[in-house]
Amino acid sequence: MEFGHGSMSNEAIEFDMMGLGEDASIDIEHPVEEDDDDLVDHFAAAAAAAATTTIHDTNMGPHMPEGDTILEPYQGMEFESEEATKAFYNSYARRVGFSTRVSMSRRSRRDGAIIQRSFVCAKEGFRVEKEKPLYDGRVKRPRAETRVGCKAMLVVKIQESGKWVVSSFVKEHNHELVPPDKVHCLRSHRHVSGPAKSLIDTLQGAGIGPSGIMSALIKEYGGISNIGFTERDCRNYMRSSRQRTLGGDTQILLDYLRSKQAENPSFFYAVQGDEDHCLNNIFWADPKARTNYTYFGDTVTFDTTYRSNRYRLPFAPFTGVNHHGQPVLFGCALLINESEASFVWLFKTWLDAMSGRPPVSITTDHDRVIRVAISHVFPDTRLRFCKWHIFKEFQEKLSHVLFEHPNFEADFHKCVNLTESVEEFESCWYSLVDRYHLRDHEWLQAIYGDRWQWVPVYLRDTFFAEMSITQRSDSINSYFDGYINASTTLHLFVKLYEKALESRYEKEVKADYDTINTAPVLRTPSPMEKQAAGVYTRTLFMKFQEELVETLTFLATKVEEEEMITTYRVAKYGENHRVYCVRFNIFEMKATCSCQMFEFSGLLCRHILTVFRVTNVLTLPSHYILKRWTRNAKSGVILDENTSDLLNGARESLTVRYNNLRHETFKYVDEGAKTPEVYNVAMSALQEAANLVALAKKNGGRLVISNGTCKEGLCLSCEVNKNSHPQCGSEQTSSKDELDQTIEKLTRQLNRARRKCEDYRSNLLSILKDIEEQKLQLSVKSNAPLSSSNAIGLHSKHALPLPWFCICP
Repeated sequence: MEFGHGSMSNEAIEFDMMGLGEDASIDIEHPVEEDDDDLVDHFAAAAAAAATTTIHDTNMGPHMPEGDTILEPYQGMEFESEEATKAFYNSYARRVGFSTRVSMSRRSRRDGAIIQRSFVCAKEGFRVEKEKPLYDGRVKRPRAETRVGCKAMLVVKIQESGKWVVSSFVKEHNHELVPPDKVHCLRSHRHVSGPAKSLIDTLQGAGIGPSGIMSALIKEYGGISNIGFTERDCRNYMRSSRQRTLGGDTQILLDYLRSKQAENPSFFYAVQGDEDHCLNNIFWADPKARTNYTYFGDTVTFDTTYRSNRYRLPFAPFTGVNHHGQPVLFGCALLINESEASFVWLFKTWLDAMSGRPPVSITTDHDRVIRVAISHVFPDTRLRFCKWHIFKEFQEKLSHVLFEHPNFEADFHKCVNLTESVEEFESCWYSLVDRYHLRDHEWLQAIYGDRWQWVPVYLRDTFFAEMSITQRSDSINSYFDGYINASTTLHLFVKLYEKALESRYEKEVKADYDTINTAPVLRTPSPMEKQAAGVYTRTLFMKFQEELVETLTFLATKVEEEEMITTYRVAKYGENHRVYCVRFNIFEMKATCSCQMFEFSGLLCRHILTVFRVTNVLTLPSHYILKRWTRNAKSGVILDENTSDLLNGARESLTVRYNNLRHETFKYVDEGAKTPEVYNVAMSALQEAANLVALAKKNGGRLVISNGTCKEGLCLSCEVNKNSHPQCGSEQTSSKDELDQTIEKLTRQLNRARRKCEDYRSNLLSILKDIEEQKLQLSVKSNAPLSSSNAIGLHSKHALPLPWFCICP
């Protein structure tokens, strides 16, 4: 568990040694931390008192200057109380354009009562450095310098009558004052009023976040300057409200996390605390979630739209996509505070739990604070805003336009989802906003400025593990659907959380079983389809098969040929208006398509597969088979060698080994049970393997067998069957020369096999070329071309081979 420690300011006390009699007093300075997260000043809270304050001139009695729009303090002005003085000076400061704070208080030495107060401009004096530097010399949270030595101040003393009289007033400031439209940002004037609190509580209870609440307040009050506080204050109030409401219920969750960590030291959790050690946020990740990240942590979704319990706290899971296209968990957070600092803490904590390896891409809500935090913690990770959250905002922000123009929403979706290039999107966007007279709409301008982070055409060059660019991924906001809702308490949340994990695990096991035990139906005689059926998981194969079959309706025309790269124009038959450009390097067997489906999803598109078909590429090149989509995605080498640091605990290493053995065993059982003969061989092999494992366990894991001979102790058959073995009794190990000879022999065999493959490929291409020439001759003789298509017609100067497979009935 970790807590954030804030610095606690000590009051500086000065003694006035000049007064030794009845006026003897103590001066006490009251420093205020200007940039503290919580709104601790109480000037605004007393503002209402200013309206009813009786102001006196010591010589003239009650006085209110007529025609003075800005009532200024002056020497001799009297107030009924100290609070009234604060309220008046702060009200005056708001009208003028500066912030105030309490500076000095003088107390009587006789009874300790306050006899003098000094109120100053917030820019008075100069900052005294209080932050303790970290180990690398940096402060924990560096703050901007705001003190400039301003001399403006108001000093009041208490009289025998009990009135407070102004003894000194300095009007002049040494800095620019704040204009009226920005004065609400000044610290002493930021105050969440009672009606605003009620509205915030209501909207928060409905599951609306700080940004949405501020938008509603701006609309309610007719502008941000009329609200009287900032979004930061709104977040702070929401946090304090949650803390008050939660009470001791968070202890249930903390006890659960402690028990899980006691059961398994690899269970990770962390708690964030503020300066007062008040609970802010909680993060946890079990060993399975951390292991899953090593295999599928290339793309991550962070979703704060869950409101998981009766307190409407944002339950924020980190999820990804496994090899079956199912959502997989990478950790969870319960956010009490949604400030920028809290998100920075959360992302850094999550990154530590995930071995320090950031993802390639991350998808989040459309939130400015989250964006800033991600740019700070994951500077090299591609950020994407969830498009469907933006569409939801679209319906709220443009409801009046949708009411007046029913076709507007369909046009908006077409512009976002169906444009194929940046140029097409830009043209379509400006045409859309002009057609509906929305070029100056503030929200549309804002999301257009963020287009690189949510419009699909700008994101296709980055991997997001989604099969469709236009359809919503099942992994987004769905991992705990059906288990957690807005009425779930923290006590029930713990139980339902466990059930959700069990359910997701069972679904993955079922998908593994279906992949291994159910042979997919092949729809073509293509060797590539058969290859993919044996490599991909069942779900991913179905996606690939769909792309492969669609190639039969596409035509490819060679449009340019360079030294290494050939460019093809690919289009569906009868749809020449929608063309895709495929560049193919046949020597390196690498192709790129303008649709960028492989870059986005990790599966080849129908356009590249069409080019493979017409150029007689019979099988998928290995670099186009991402291991994360294969049957063996969770065996062997993990996504990044650096992630091995994650599995430093014995229990986590055990988890990885268990998963690898389980996956390999499933395949072995599936093959071994097909016939009685193979079954007998499999059982014999299993018994032999069991004997090997038992022997290795007995010898502490040290067991090396070479050519039937044990390098340490007895050979397997002698140890297990207690029979003599002619080779046992003498130490026999392969010498270095013998090992080198074996390596050379295997290398020669490998080289011969490679040459045979090259010869076979050359012969095959030569035969195919002869076949095409014979077809061309027959076509010329009969004056009847075999194909009428200009795209792959045999009379074209860029003639391409005919399709080598067809749809099976």
